[in-house]
Amino acid sequence: MLDIGLPVMDGYELARQLRARSGNEQCVFVALTGYGQQGDRSRAAGFDHHFVKPVRPAELLEVIDGVSFDAARESG
Repeated sequence: MLDIGLPVMDGYELARQLRARSGNEQCVFVALTGYGQQGDRSRAAGFDHHFVKPVRPAELLEVIDGVSFDAARESG
């Protein structure tokens, strides 16, 4: 989970750089922001999900429950 409003390097750029590194194909990136209209930009940066603050715990848990940790472990 990355906050979009990070100092120095915003969450969009951090997500792009993390996606570009080898071995991150199994990672799930979640954007967290106070800006509700940035969902399309989040997808373009490589985020799998976009949440607007405040995050509803049930929605976040749904994403976490959907992640296949077994597949990630098998790939290394």
